[in-house]
Amino acid sequence: MNKQLIFKKRPVGMPKSDTWSLETHPIPEPKEGEVVVQQHYISLDPAMRGWMNDAKSYIPPIQIGEVMRAGSVGKVVKTNNHPKFNEGDFVSGWGGVQQYAVTDGENWYKVDERIAPLPMYIGTLGMPGMTAYFGILQEGKIKAGDIVLVSGAAGAVGSLVGQIAKIKGCTVIGIAGGADKCKYIVDELGFDGAIDYKSENIATALKRECPKGIDVYFDNVGGEILDAALTKLRMNARVIICGAISQYNNRENVKGPKNYLSLLVNRASMKGMIVFDYANDYGKAAQEMGTWIASGKLKSKEDIYEGIENFPETFERLFTGAKLGKLVLKVIED
Repeated sequence: MNKQLIFKKRPVGMPKSDTWSLETHPIPEPKEGEVVVQQHYISLDPAMRGWMNDAKSYIPPIQIGEVMRAGSVGKVVKTNNHPKFNEGDFVSGWGGVQQYAVTDGENWYKVDERIAPLPMYIGTLGMPGMTAYFGILQEGKIKAGDIVLVSGAAGAVGSLVGQIAKIKGCTVIGIAGGADKCKYIVDELGFDGAIDYKSENIATALKRECPKGIDVYFDNVGGEILDAALTKLRMNARVIICGAISQYNNRENVKGPKNYLSLLVNRASMKGMIVFDYANDYGKAAQEMGTWIASGKLKSKEDIYEGIENFPETFERLFTGAKLGKLVLKVIED
């Protein structure tokens, strides 16, 4: 049998438990050219909140009655003449929040559990890692000596952005929530400084940590923090809009930047980025990041919780900040 989390209603504000329904159905038999994947881990990402809205976006919204969309990693347990995958292969793709996924293999790829733990393939070596890699290198166009500011710095993407910028010779300041997270990004990840948005005035803290301004701002949160960062832009600065988690559950109007004229004065740019645009180069990025991990230059942190029935409260951790690094849900039952 297959436990599945079915999307039942579009939430207003923070999703509640009745947004989904946990259902149990028989595991379908694979058709010709399909495989059955026993899912081990599910990726929980802030973008999932946007996918629940019935609005135009870079990807179609989840439809009512569908399995909740999510990245995943697991093991092929049955095949029906699939051209690429065999029983016993470990694979990662878009399996959704369920224990078993049946797929024709499109947008799935093999992973090697001997090289890295499975959760890493939906974290540092998966979509969050690709987002960080291409976001800061290709969109941010960083160079040695740049001053880089990262919001959501203790999260799945932000923590990697900061580390990659350090590898490339930048000075990196992170914005995170709480003393423990600020200590983590400085002491363990090697950031040059930290700002605790929960206990500090952002404008004052930016003057302290970025007295010379910033060359690149990598934004994961939006809202007032984005607005404050715009006041510190240097000439030809780049602002990368990766996410706006502070606004995803906003019941009223989204808070946009008031200080946007700083872009004009400083000949700066502000650009959104979607990781899917770089899909053809994922392999190259994963290889380089794997080399950094092996050499100890890049640290990967997965925050793992268990039980598909615990998805709603685990998902909420994305927005309360009650997690560190990449949030993962283990759905295979031991």
